[in-house]
Amino acid sequence: MNKRQRISIAAVIATGVVLGGLILIWDKAPSHDTLHEIHDEAAASGAHEDHDHPATEKRTGQEPGKGRKGGKLFIKDGFGVEVTIFEKGVPPQLRLYLYENGKPLPPAAAKVTVTLSRLGAPAQIFNFKPEADYLLGDQVVEEPHSFDMAIAAEHDGETFRWGYSQVEARVAMPDEMLKGIGVEIRTAGPATLRLTLKLPGEIVFDEHTIVQVVPRLPGIVDAVYRHHGQHVQKGEVLAVIESMMLADLRSQLFAARKRLGLARITFEREKQLWEEKISAKQDYLTAQQALAEAEIASDLALSKLRTLGVRPEAIHQERDLSRYEIQAPIPGLITAKAIAQGQTLKEDTAIFTIADVSTVWTHITVYAKDLDVLKIGQKAKVKATAIDVEGEGEISYISALVGAATRTATARIILDNKDGRWRPGMFVTAELVAEEIQVPVAVSVDAIQTLNDWSVVFGRYGEHLEARPLKLGRSDGKMVEVLSGLSAGEQYAAGNSFVIKSELGKAGASHDH
Repeated sequence: MNKRQRISIAAVIATGVVLGGLILIWDKAPSHDTLHEIHDEAAASGAHEDHDHPATEKRTGQEPGKGRKGGKLFIKDGFGVEVTIFEKGVPPQLRLYLYENGKPLPPAAAKVTVTLSRLGAPAQIFNFKPEADYLLGDQVVEEPHSFDMAIAAEHDGETFRWGYSQVEARVAMPDEMLKGIGVEIRTAGPATLRLTLKLPGEIVFDEHTIVQVVPRLPGIVDAVYRHHGQHVQKGEVLAVIESMMLADLRSQLFAARKRLGLARITFEREKQLWEEKISAKQDYLTAQQALAEAEIASDLALSKLRTLGVRPEAIHQERDLSRYEIQAPIPGLITAKAIAQGQTLKEDTAIFTIADVSTVWTHITVYAKDLDVLKIGQKAKVKATAIDVEGEGEISYISALVGAATRTATARIILDNKDGRWRPGMFVTAELVAEEIQVPVAVSVDAIQTLNDWSVVFGRYGEHLEARPLKLGRSDGKMVEVLSGLSAGEQYAAGNSFVIKSELGKAGASHDH
């Protein structure tokens, strides 16, 4: 064999080796057609890969590709695991698909575990069981899908490991920035919820302070000084009448006082004469008796005038004996008036109604199912429905009967009204503490925000704030019970937490289904 022949044979052998190596490499990698199939089938599946969340993603380890089912595809030495989060009609679940050299493997061909590590929470380890053509995780993938993922797979005696990280609904904000925007960091924990009962009501007059004014003497109205809707003070003159009966009473008092003066002089004279042995004792005793009778007559005439409200000091000052001033017996508001100038009045005619409005009542409507909640002496907060007025009072009365037509009872709350804020006729809402409940975990109501149809708070983890979807329970308007999603001791943002939500929007860190 000559030298040229040997060179040709060597070239053929080398070419065969190179071609064989290329064939082996091609068999271990997905074909070009396979990659096209992956993209075509991903759009039709009910799963989504984590990248479908337009969150900021941080990846460690091998950069995953996109798998046949639209998930993250991790490949090493020809063996691949595709990770998907399926949530079409079910809570989010991990589904894994196995491949070898680009071809699907049955789900029992490998044992896989996935560990998810989240901010402020213990690691979540997923085990899997075969289900149809995939491996199904044994836990729900909680929102948000923001975590570090570690994958460990055993296949044909080999162990494969991959790592991947992604961030969703998370933003970094230092303490100084939070203070500047009015965000307060609080700690979730036990709380006492004061569940309230709200009942409709109306402000009415205090019936115990309503007085009807009558003249107490017949007469003719000479003047009227106060009218309906006006406030008056105690002793203020409301009207003046001319009464012949009053003139007679005053005349009787004057006559009685004249007789009293004369009887006192006679008594003093007879007393002196008796002491000097000039007159008989009988004359002295007669004068003494006459003085006593005159005093009784004077006191009686004065008492009659006083019962009519005539002041003793004004009796002699009044030139017109028939003039009678009708005065307000209490301070308050004139709610009714039935008097006019020139009118002839009887002594028992109700001419004014005055209500003292320094205290008012709230009549609240109580439904039959709520009667057991109310107690005499129970504190209640009353708020006006039309204006910004509120106050506190106590329940002083609960009716014993339920209305046949309305099936409701009436309760009364006494309110202080010295400043005149409450006006009879105003509609109000009464809030009463119906029950006090201890709950293990609660957060402030002002911390709750809505994000992607979730009720969330933003947990504080170092320099980061991350949305925590919550399952909420009872609330008293200030605090709300947390059934799941946040643990006691975790910090969260309250106050102007809506600013954090807007920052997430700017960063594009929202969930996309």
